[in-house]
Amino acid sequence: MKLFAPMYEQVMRWSRHRHAERYLSAMSFAESSFFPIPVDVMLVPMCLAARERWVRFASIATGFSVLGGLAGYALGYALFDVIEPWLRESRYWGAYVTSRDWFDGYGVWVVLVAGFSPIPYKVFTIAAGVAALSLPGFLIASLLGRAGRFFLVAGLVKAGGQRFEDGLARNIERVGWAVVLVAALVIVWLMMRGQ
Repeated sequence: MKLFAPMYEQVMRWSRHRHAERYLSAMSFAESSFFPIPVDVMLVPMCLAARERWVRFASIATGFSVLGGLAGYALGYALFDVIEPWLRESRYWGAYVTSRDWFDGYGVWVVLVAGFSPIPYKVFTIAAGVAALSLPGFLIASLLGRAGRFFLVAGLVKAGGQRFEDGLARNIERVGWAVVLVAALVIVWLMMRGQ
């Protein structure tokens, strides 16, 4: 059964759409504050579809992700009482508790790492607002972390060229299931750490 190949083909169609940059902007913003799907799902196909525009795409993803991070920070700072019941019921509660502990020990460095890594960045943006982390420090760490991640991903796609695209299309099922497995392991690890 092919699960990821049809999704890959659909995302490739979206990445060539005349409004693809708008979709990337919206996804980048939303992913940093509430949306569960990583930006890479849109960024990689767009870079594959137009490799010469990889810097533009990475810049869009970075800028709107940092703006979305500010929205997450504002949610945590001003509306945590409103979103706390939802957060407690979601799979992100353990990650939220862990992030608060990490902020106590490491401050804005946590935002930098979360911005670069596959850890759910949105949890850290909200937790940073709840912790009233230094806003300038939060912005700098977010910018560095998000830019590091998106420029690395886009640059690797550009460097890989047609060979990368062909290899990804051939192995999309394996890649898709590997991502699911890694995500499941990260979630289990975060839940175990939160207990």
